[in-house]
Amino acid sequence: MSTDLMAKENKLTDEPDSAYLFSYNANGLRFAWSRDQTNWTSIGKGYLFLKSDYGRWGSEKKMISPYVIRGRNGEWVCAWSLNDQTNQFAIATSKNLINWGPQHYPYVAMGKNVLKPVVNFDQLKDEYTITYADVEGKHFQTKTKDFITYEKAVEVPLSAFNDSNKTANISGSTIGQSHRVAWSVIKDLQQAYDLQQYKAKQNSETTKDDAQRFAGLKPVDAKITIDSKGAKAISNMLTGIFFEDINYAADGGLYAELIQNRGFEYNPSDKSFNDKNWNSSFAWKLKGEQTIFTVDSIAPIHQNNPHYAVLDVKVAGAALTNTGFDGIAVKKGDAYLFSAFSKQLAGLTSDFEVRLVSNTKGILAKLTLKNTTSWKKVSATFYPSADATDARLEIIPLATGKFAFDMVSLFPQKTFKGHKNGLRADLATLIADIHPKFVRFPGGCLAHGDGIQNIYKWKNTIGALETRKPDRNLWGYHQTMGLGYFEYFQFCEDIGAAPVPVIAAAVPCQNSGTGGGGQQGGIPMEEMDQYIQDIVDLVEYANGGVNTTWGKKRAEAGHPKPFNLKYIGIGNEDQITQVFKERFTMIYQALRKKHPEITIIGTAGPFFEGTDYEEGWKIATDLKVPIIDEHYYQSPGWFINNQNFYDQYDRLKSKVYLGEYAASLPGGNKTNLETALAEALYLTSLERNGDIVSMASYAPLIAKEGHTQWNPDLIYFNNSEVKPTTGYFVQQLYGSHAGDQYLPGEIKLSNDQDQVSKRIAFSVVKNTKTNELFVKLVNLLPVEVNTTLDLGGQFKSDNMVLKTEISGNPSERLIKPVTSNVNVNDVLKLPAYSFTVLKIKLRE
Repeated sequence: MSTDLMAKENKLTDEPDSAYLFSYNANGLRFAWSRDQTNWTSIGKGYLFLKSDYGRWGSEKKMISPYVIRGRNGEWVCAWSLNDQTNQFAIATSKNLINWGPQHYPYVAMGKNVLKPVVNFDQLKDEYTITYADVEGKHFQTKTKDFITYEKAVEVPLSAFNDSNKTANISGSTIGQSHRVAWSVIKDLQQAYDLQQYKAKQNSETTKDDAQRFAGLKPVDAKITIDSKGAKAISNMLTGIFFEDINYAADGGLYAELIQNRGFEYNPSDKSFNDKNWNSSFAWKLKGEQTIFTVDSIAPIHQNNPHYAVLDVKVAGAALTNTGFDGIAVKKGDAYLFSAFSKQLAGLTSDFEVRLVSNTKGILAKLTLKNTTSWKKVSATFYPSADATDARLEIIPLATGKFAFDMVSLFPQKTFKGHKNGLRADLATLIADIHPKFVRFPGGCLAHGDGIQNIYKWKNTIGALETRKPDRNLWGYHQTMGLGYFEYFQFCEDIGAAPVPVIAAAVPCQNSGTGGGGQQGGIPMEEMDQYIQDIVDLVEYANGGVNTTWGKKRAEAGHPKPFNLKYIGIGNEDQITQVFKERFTMIYQALRKKHPEITIIGTAGPFFEGTDYEEGWKIATDLKVPIIDEHYYQSPGWFINNQNFYDQYDRLKSKVYLGEYAASLPGGNKTNLETALAEALYLTSLERNGDIVSMASYAPLIAKEGHTQWNPDLIYFNNSEVKPTTGYFVQQLYGSHAGDQYLPGEIKLSNDQDQVSKRIAFSVVKNTKTNELFVKLVNLLPVEVNTTLDLGGQFKSDNMVLKTEISGNPSERLIKPVTSNVNVNDVLKLPAYSFTVLKIKLRE
């Protein structure tokens, strides 16, 4: 309801000077207004102005009994209870009830929990008191001047628990607080809602409405004139990739290991104890009789991998089987490298047989290996006799006795670039074909983990596989760390991309539920020196000489040459609290002092606006952080209507790394040509702002069919196929047609309607090393755009140039590029719903 309608509904001929504002809770902080405190009108139809960000995703983020007052200098303060368990409450402040500062979740030592916190301000003492109850009916109080440092809580009588709660009838009886405010406060709240509604309407625009939106639209003529003298330098790192182990992207995906749970280290905690079958024997089965299969940990190979399988064989012939990740896919005649640690625990030392078996094609290959009485690594090579996607591995002791096995592995010999412990060749090749300028890893949320103990530790991911320390994956499964930092660095080098590791800012994921909700669980200050040293050691591991402690470990892994690390990200989508700020500042200052040659990337939270975004930018500005990481997943309509997002950014502040972005539609089929074209359209604006936007990477990168936790993704795959999306080909075209100069230009359209002009975009960049121009043209209209291109007299080229085009029905899910030769001087007919790239080789 608009402000005018509110006035009309209450029969007001003029806006009042003031009115009553009611603050109340309905899954978050909402407001209503009244002239008489009897008849209340909801503001913005119950629009949510503040929600709690404490706890895990979803229903655990609760705002209970919010209490709102006006405090120091008229600043609004909201306190609320978080749950019925923790000894924490929440505090947030705002100058206008619309834009709220960081949420604080202070701990209090007194009471069983915190219920119904009431905040009051003593103007004479210039301090706040927070009084609360606990589950036993006792009452306590603490005091603060700044919501950062609190006095020790003390027990107080019930009489000290004074609140000003009132009851209002707003779609039923509601408890909250009434405030007499200037009418402008209510008006501003309504206008904030109106603005959000307007933006939501823009964001919801889709091509499904184009028939109506562009009814009667005729083909558009476009004349593009390039200012060849106005070239400006832009980042040559703009298109990159972001790899995170989500959607089974690593184990069972890019990491070429074919055996699942090879170390018998799966743990129920990997899935938060929600799957009774997920344990150290998961993916393994015993076939046959007179044999017992157990998992033991008495004398392991290494303390970091304490579990191993034991077969107590009474009658020979039983088999321990593993079907890998949804079956094992093999190809006839290819080599597959088997290895395992084995030892005889009881009985006469005996050989064991290993087989590859298909349900449909029988035994594909088999071999016999010798056993010993102490842990020893054995290995051999399989050559399957047929193609199969349903193969399983079988280990068959050939005599009675007790046999132990661990780190059971099966690797295709044909990994990417032929590396041992390498990457799945088809997936890695598809990623390399994007021509990324950088690779960000290992996260994402994976980097800062679920709780302090789950923070990703790079030192656990290097060295011999049996010494690496596996861990719970934040996304609800297991990470063996077989794909670790050495393999990441090696992959970057293989594809000519700069490595961009992301390290947690000493705080866990803002959606953590382990060890406390939100981000209050920062690494203790007494442990920060060691945490910072680990980051310094990472630089030495990547760049140090072979005579350094960590450079030597890199050399021992087979890479004496440095990896040339230049970037490190600190933090990811963090809730920008005081806990975060303190630790980020410590890490940033220490790393800058120790390694000034490293470019540090900060974080602006998970969204393109809001509290975390603003607070992240404040920190970046104050500390002069070189680059700040922004994230946003939005609708095609958002990308269409926000092409000017970076046009007004301050060029003297931090550069931007758009670390995660994607366009998606609601429902099951989230990506299609429409989303790909929206991304292509937006990427022209990133190139235009390539002087402030240094880097960008779509996310997530890959997802395994049947194990997809996040949609959309750039590439889908199963055990035998890789399935790029249309969006993949957009990324590939940008990656392979990148420049280091941007050439501004002017476009004149025969139809200058706003809805039309927003859906036509172009970008021209020059690669000064290859002396090539790349012209990118996007048409997101349902009609053809007839385009003439004037490159200016400065550039000379052959008339015939290479054109690559993606076009079709916007609802189609997969459309591949088509290439042809065109005359650059002719009128270019850009098909409806198309992305076109011209590659122009310039003559000297």
